[in-house]
Amino acid sequence: MPGRFSLYFDLSVEENLNFYASIFKTSVEENYHLIKDIYQQIEPFKKRLARNLSGGMKQKLALSCALIHQPKVLFLDEPTTGVDAVSRKEFWEMLKSLKEKGITILVSTPYMDEAVLCDRVALMQKGKILSIDTPQKIIDNFGKPVLSVKTDRMYELIYDLRNYKDTLSAFRFGQSIHYCSKLPENETDEITEYLKSKGHKNIEIKNVEPDIEDCFMDMME
Repeated sequence: MPGRFSLYFDLSVEENLNFYASIFKTSVEENYHLIKDIYQQIEPFKKRLARNLSGGMKQKLALSCALIHQPKVLFLDEPTTGVDAVSRKEFWEMLKSLKEKGITILVSTPYMDEAVLCDRVALMQKGKILSIDTPQKIIDNFGKPVLSVKTDRMYELIYDLRNYKDTLSAFRFGQSIHYCSKLPENETDEITEYLKSKGHKNIEIKNVEPDIEDCFMDMME
């Protein structure tokens, strides 16, 4: 299942599914049980042209077409890129169900919150594998304390933190900056005073547990 929607826009939902079933010398009727849980969500729109489906519905149609011949391995290339948050969650719930049916699933994704849902993760940059392991073992090997930092001047914050004398790394992480020090323990009071000297107010600094995105950013460095 490619990242870009690759089915036929000028065919309906039903026609796309029948076409892909015929390519693999099977039929929708024969293998309907394989796609039932997914296809039932879009079956009321089976006469609608594929071009007129929402992003989430296109995703479910593409997955149904990929599953109709009962594959042993399912390859998914960034399947949730450009899809809304609700559809992303539904999609991963469907993948969990498929895994329980014995299908091996290989997924590429730019979203670290999705990568952590996998049994094993290969972190890659510029075509090179940085690490392969379970998500938890990758996190356990991180070995650095992480601070979440916020101030009233978030735009300047990341640059000021990166210029601090003991900074190892500082990256934007949602609504805060995740900061790691060169020192074995973060000097919270010293960082606070440094940021005050740079004109920052409403400074919030707290220790947080690292996640797989912290690990990935650290490996990229």
